[in-house]
Amino acid sequence: MRTWLRRAIGYVGAIAVMLVVWEAASLLLHSPALPTPADALMQVVEQFPLLAPHFGYSALRVVVAMVIGLVVGAPLGLWLGRSKAADLVAGPLIFLNYPVPKAVFLPVLLVLLGIGNASIIALIALIVFFQILVTARDAARSIPAASVLSVRSLGANAWQVFTNVTVPGAMPEIFTALRIGAGTAVAVLFFSESIAGSTGLGYFVFDAWGRVRYGEMFAGILAMALLGVLLYEAIEFAESRLCRWERAGR
Repeated sequence: MRTWLRRAIGYVGAIAVMLVVWEAASLLLHSPALPTPADALMQVVEQFPLLAPHFGYSALRVVVAMVIGLVVGAPLGLWLGRSKAADLVAGPLIFLNYPVPKAVFLPVLLVLLGIGNASIIALIALIVFFQILVTARDAARSIPAASVLSVRSLGANAWQVFTNVTVPGAMPEIFTALRIGAGTAVAVLFFSESIAGSTGLGYFVFDAWGRVRYGEMFAGILAMALLGVLLYEAIEFAESRLCRWERAGR
């Protein structure tokens, strides 16, 4: 059975279970704060003209932020993982700042960058950057010395070792960090948009909650869940194309 078909069947089964649990919880609680799945999906259809632009704003912000975090964090992490001198200097700085919750910097970013896209993107990019940086550094450090020596014995220079050994060896771990970062990014997106934005799904959900429009609120929640799934699947697709050797070994 093809991989895409297995994944599709898995998604259908998971959605069916979630809908059953959701329906049962809605009937048991009998609260307007938890509408039935049918009512929530109806709201998605009714609110689509208003929901679609907010979905677009959120998708653009999270994609741009994740690309920035990846482009900056991956090369830096790989370099630190292969350079003992650089890691000796930068390592303590990284692990001193890594445990700090980055969401606490949102007020600082709002002052520096203002309310809107810049502060939201900067916060998400900062979080993804540290996740990618630490993972890439550890992955590069774990590459067997024999792999590097075998390539050097063939006359490869430092750049060729980096592109042919370090990058391919660390790429699966980087994609894993990117998948984990996608979930964190969507969560932070909701938090930041509800505070620092007037557009986006986070704002849409928070605004509907404030107006006690629970159906609209769940329409926004479903849209944000869809955004997370699309991000995850896009990363899976990219990994399947760029890490064929790793997938073939499974």
